[in-house]
Amino acid sequence: MNVLVTGGAGFIGRWVVKKLLSENVNVWVLDNLSNGSEQNLVEFDQINNYQGLTIGDISDISCVERVFKTQFDVCIHTAAQINVQESLDNPHKSFRVNMVGTYNVLSCALKSKTKVILIGTCMVYDMATSDGISELSSVKPASPYSGSKLAAEELALSYYYGFGLPVTVLRPFNTYGPFQKTNMEGGVVSIFVQNHIAGENLKVFGDGTQTRDLLYVEDCAEFIVRAAFSENSAGEVINAGTGRDISINDLALLICRDLNRIEHVKHHHPQSEIQKLLGSFSKAQKLLGWKPKTPLEEGIAKTEQWIKTDYS
Repeated sequence: MNVLVTGGAGFIGRWVVKKLLSENVNVWVLDNLSNGSEQNLVEFDQINNYQGLTIGDISDISCVERVFKTQFDVCIHTAAQINVQESLDNPHKSFRVNMVGTYNVLSCALKSKTKVILIGTCMVYDMATSDGISELSSVKPASPYSGSKLAAEELALSYYYGFGLPVTVLRPFNTYGPFQKTNMEGGVVSIFVQNHIAGENLKVFGDGTQTRDLLYVEDCAEFIVRAAFSENSAGEVINAGTGRDISINDLALLICRDLNRIEHVKHHHPQSEIQKLLGSFSKAQKLLGWKPKTPLEEGIAKTEQWIKTDYS
């Protein structure tokens, strides 16, 4: 099987590549390295079924067409503009990357009948109820990032219904783990862990009562690969959460174990905050046989160990 991973040098994409290679799949990567790094892929260079990295931008149709000269069975489309604040500052970039880029991938996939796995985001949803967010929950995109991602999902599904192209939309919840950036482009877990290791205060936006459903990245990669290989996933929107949320206050305390090191600061985009994110994985379990494996405490420990030893 031949698989293309767009954004494969990024955080989630890198773990998807690793999982695919462990399944003896031939893997190609397309990434413009705006958020990813060649260093994330170095360990795969000596693996025979790793076919290498093409540096290029999904919003450049000629680049995508060149890559699709190879016949792929599946394209796992993780490439995206992912920073909420950047999308508020520069909405056009979100449109260009997330909408035009996805169109380019879909148009090339259609010509070759390549199955497309589009990695969406839980940030398209409105606030969770106590039962958690299912695929039928209401959506409320509150930033150009989430708006463009939701539009890209709808475009992808139109290729399924309109053209019969096998397309699956996946919405992982807040993913964390090794290889995630520890600056403001990273996730809350990696940022907090880095600050804890550095002996700095953990800065919590707002009052810290907002909650997140935190998914360990290797569990996320397994979810994505299962969907890619599944005969039941075409035309579906599927969530991946853990079914457990935690407030940002409690997360900070879990990591640093010292209330005096938790500092509350003004939120830089409160209008785009989702107060409660709690996902359901019941559909993923039913369709894919998937459920999360890694407890939060274990995932944080793995993330901390990686930052201590490998992050530079």
